[in-house]
Amino acid sequence: MRLLVCGGAGFIGSNFVRVRLRDHGDEIVVLDKLTYAGRRENLAGLDVGFVHAGIEDAPAVAGAIDGVDAVVNFAAETHVDRSIAEPDAFVTTHAVGTWVLLEAARAAGVRYLQVSTDEVYGSIEDGSFTESSPLAPSSPYSATKAGADLLVSSYFHTFNLPTLICRGSNNYGPYQYPEKLIPLMVLNALHGDRLPVYGDGMQVRNWLYVEDFARGIGHVLEHGTPGEAYNVGGPDECPNIAVVKRIIELCGADEGLLEYVTDRPGHDRRYSLGSEKVRALGWEARTNFDEGLEQTVGWYRDNPAWWEPIRSGDYREYYERQYGSRLEE
Repeated sequence: MRLLVCGGAGFIGSNFVRVRLRDHGDEIVVLDKLTYAGRRENLAGLDVGFVHAGIEDAPAVAGAIDGVDAVVNFAAETHVDRSIAEPDAFVTTHAVGTWVLLEAARAAGVRYLQVSTDEVYGSIEDGSFTESSPLAPSSPYSATKAGADLLVSSYFHTFNLPTLICRGSNNYGPYQYPEKLIPLMVLNALHGDRLPVYGDGMQVRNWLYVEDFARGIGHVLEHGTPGEAYNVGGPDECPNIAVVKRIIELCGADEGLLEYVTDRPGHDRRYSLGSEKVRALGWEARTNFDEGLEQTVGWYRDNPAWWEPIRSGDYREYYERQYGSRLEE
């Protein structure tokens, strides 16, 4: 296929591009605003077209969508902590940007897939969310993502646009910006920095290796029923504190680096997705959490050229403002 991949220079988007090029030989145009987490380095060595623009830029989107078979939208402001501090950017990207893309897809008459998140469902004590579970977001991040999902669904019902929604559980793997739990803890452990854990660390997440999610999105794009949403959940659940302790082991770090910090506002306790619907399309997760975490730690250890510019730039200021401690040089 010829795909327009919006947000394709980000973590999940760039991994999706790699999987599609490697396994399917798609022709891909990436449209990306290149904010702090979208980096051209994530696409190094890949044969793709590139448009430097945000999804809210209607003329740029209209030009990029010409001749494609489908649009896959990864473009998002992604970090819950940042949505609490600066919610306006989340509203612009998730609401206005998604609307611009939907209008362009409608004008071009092409299939549209929205990449979403398990966080739109909120927290669940027992069992797992299904696609028919009510949306109950807890943060400006998840609320604006839920709003985007509803907008996508409205374009199917109102305009008969062939839309699809993929809701993934917590992704991890190579190229993830180190504000998120796993890469943050890996790089801090490798440097001997403190390991800040929110609250009691017993928040449970359903972990999904990024290449498994990329394949799940591809399955939905190729085989999903227009107008439907599909959950793509990981094979393993684990509390955050157990994840951090396993990272300490893999990095050979001192457990004394652990530091419990004040929990963030509205922190969901547990996420869990039921994935029976996407499994019926032929998808299965291939990577269990322990194997994937070991691969991920190895990737960060072996690729300092990717993360050194991040730790020496604006990220340091963000980290020190967020956690109240300095990073080691």
